Amino acid sequence: MIYRARWVLPIGRLPLAGGWVDVRDGRITDLGAGDPPGDANDLGDVALLPGLVNAHTHLELSWMAGLVPPSRSMHEWIHTLLRTRRGGAAGGPDAERAAAVDAAAALRDTGTVLVGDVSNTLMTPDVLAAAGLDGVVFHELLGFNTIDPAPIVREAWARARRVSVPPDRDIRVTVVAHAPYSVSPALFAEIAARADHTPLSVHVAESPEEMEFLRTGRGPIRRTLEELGGWNPLWQAPGVDPVRYLASVGYLQPGVLLVHGVHLSDDSLDRVREARGVIVTCPRSNIWVGSGPPRLSHFYTAGVPVAVGTDSLASTSSLNLFDELREMRRLAPEVSAAQLLESATRRGAEALGFGRDYGSIRPGKRAALITVDLPAGVRDVEEYLVSGVAARAIRRLA
Repeated sequence: MIYRARWVLPIGRLPLAGGWVDVRDGRITDLGAGDPPGDANDLGDVALLPGLVNAHTHLELSWMAGLVPPSRSMHEWIHTLLRTRRGGAAGGPDAERAAAVDAAAALRDTGTVLVGDVSNTLMTPDVLAAAGLDGVVFHELLGFNTIDPAPIVREAWARARRVSVPPDRDIRVTVVAHAPYSVSPALFAEIAARADHTPLSVHVAESPEEMEFLRTGRGPIRRTLEELGGWNPLWQAPGVDPVRYLASVGYLQPGVLLVHGVHLSDDSLDRVREARGVIVTCPRSNIWVGSGPPRLSHFYTAGVPVAVGTDSLASTSSLNLFDELREMRRLAPEVSAAQLLESATRRGAEALGFGRDYGSIRPGKRAALITVDLPAGVRDVEEYLVSGVAARAIRRLA
């Protein structure tokens, strides 16, 4: 099948006006502009591009949509989240699963083909598979007062390896840590030591409260740990920024996904680049939880690879990655539209370990393609795609 479109966006090179893509047996074999090498299926006035990559979300929190309002601080938001989660969904586990199923369908229907999903319960691998999505499920561990982490991590990996998915789906499960304020140094080190050729992920530098906690050991985060019975009185504040802290516990490994990074300094960003880490930005969530907007332009200027996530429906209004791109364009008008689109496709695919198959239109890659309807008069197709695209304008080809 040869697909022809008003614009083809290969990613990493200029868009092709009047472009075409040749697909055989589910793989891209060729692409170009002008006359195709055979009869083509003309898709009309659309942009044809690789499916998007949502590199950070929490599908198992989808039932909280509308229950955790925007907050003035992350401390306030976390307390509301924990209170809501303790109460559970009105319909119990079945309702929680149904919400995750609906959320996965929303991801698919708004152009996402590959997902980095965080799960404490391992509910979501088969949810992703049923929606026709591939990706990584990050089985996330918490435990700030964990003293003997070896059996905990060993059991987590045993759960991860018991997960089975249909043979036509590529869903990988790995064990990761939540954040510097919720995971003990020993647990961080054990997770890092057992990383099994799949990417590590961690929430980091998300809030001023986190930065204060690592510097001084005081503040709202400590009070919350004490209230929850999770405080370790033997722990000593490292007095450093989160990136140095992660390095000290062996977690700053090549390819690590550093999610949020709102409050990373320029020096920290340089360290991330040198360590070959990746920033996964979720700007709408950062603003929702009261952390403030990320320093997007600094991420790109520092030369750090930037991927994109939506976070969960407990901290954003949609899982449409085009909505995230619109917010990124608002926050960083100096970053090119081409770079933003690359973050939502190729950079995300590479960060999740799927760069060979996803993220761009290249011969040999999977034909996981989407189209976006274009109105008349669009001259800069890349700029149009980062201005916000409604779900009704998006279709998945395969």
